[in-house]
Amino acid sequence: MARVWKVLTRPLVIGALVVAVAAAAFGLYWFQPWKLWQDETVEESLPRAVETSAPPTAAPSETPSLSTGPQTLARGELISHEHATSGTVKLVRLADGSHVVRLENLDTSNGPDLRVWLTDQPVKEGKAGWHVFDDGQYVSLGKLKGNKGSQNYAVPDDIDPARYTSISIWCDRFDVSFGAAELDRA
Repeated sequence: MARVWKVLTRPLVIGALVVAVAAAAFGLYWFQPWKLWQDETVEESLPRAVETSAPPTAAPSETPSLSTGPQTLARGELISHEHATSGTVKLVRLADGSHVVRLENLDTSNGPDLRVWLTDQPVKEGKAGWHVFDDGQYVSLGKLKGNKGSQNYAVPDDIDPARYTSISIWCDRFDVSFGAAELDRA
């Protein structure tokens, strides 16, 4: 017993144990494997333009406006990359002129640091498409709200959405696309 105690108290063994525990803790933090079994479902409706209660400043025009509600400018179907991913993506112009990217019926894996990216890169199937979206221009629209459901992501006012051709569910931690959709203009 005394010999076993001597081995365990040696500085080298203690140092190795400390390093192993630290490496395991870091690995759990970095990879967050439990997220593979946790689903977050988000169900948002399409936002409407904010109405003001101020009276109109001019008489109504006799020519009808083209559209007073949301208008889908582009759409696409998500394909799988690093993880099985499905759903529909829409680029929508709201009545107030602002734009949102809408994910409908999204179904993907959960993961660490997932983002929704508006990009100018082409969508490629298979492993060839996993890493292309950070090669060109992209705009992060924010963290993925949930890995399942329907949700909206506001496009910043200073961004011209016509310059972008695809959407990626991007894992910023590992620089890989979980899934992506090519935007087909309406």
